[in-house]
Amino acid sequence: MSTEHATSPLQDPRVRAVLDRIQAEHRRPAGGGPRGGTRDPHAFPDVGFAVHPAQGDLIYLLCRAVGARRVVEFATSLGVSTLYFATAVRDNGGGTVIGSEIVPEKAATALGNLAEAGLADLVDLRIGDARETLRDLGGPVDFALIDGWPVDSGPSLARQVMETVAPQLRRGALVMNDNAEPDYLDYIRDPANGFRTLSLPLKGSTELSVKVGPSTGT
Repeated sequence: MSTEHATSPLQDPRVRAVLDRIQAEHRRPAGGGPRGGTRDPHAFPDVGFAVHPAQGDLIYLLCRAVGARRVVEFATSLGVSTLYFATAVRDNGGGTVIGSEIVPEKAATALGNLAEAGLADLVDLRIGDARETLRDLGGPVDFALIDGWPVDSGPSLARQVMETVAPQLRRGALVMNDNAEPDYLDYIRDPANGFRTLSLPLKGSTELSVKVGPSTGT
């Protein structure tokens, strides 16, 4: 274990090697990515948009703390967050990481990364529109990552996916949001929707929430 990773809660050298390789291969998207150019996700089949290492470490630590066995993420991209989730679920004794990715090329890369880390058997990666593929998560969910993708108008994808996932979260489940979309924050900060929430100074702004009651509509 390198000095750089000495304080990380994720200490598996095989997983760390895959994460380090992905980070070393990372490149910035041409044209500024979806926020500065095209918003077609299929235009970036080999560019990863991932959580930062500090967010990944927090995902791992929190999943271990709550004994997470069923987790869900939107979206998987090249599988960085999936590696943190799957390692935590494995270390908790097993379970399922439900991923979502609309770009088939990215899904294939993510599955390759997971296989390299020895974690592929823990992941149910669903290819397609997460607003459809995540409608049935197969049981109560312990942790959700809601990342997203910018849209030109209407509700953000983060808000739409959250409204799909929220009724499937158990009481005490944790939710992390990566991009602090305003309408997502409106939803998660409204006590009527059954959450208590906190903004963390990670990657600009990371919203961490806990489900304390039933969501509206459940």
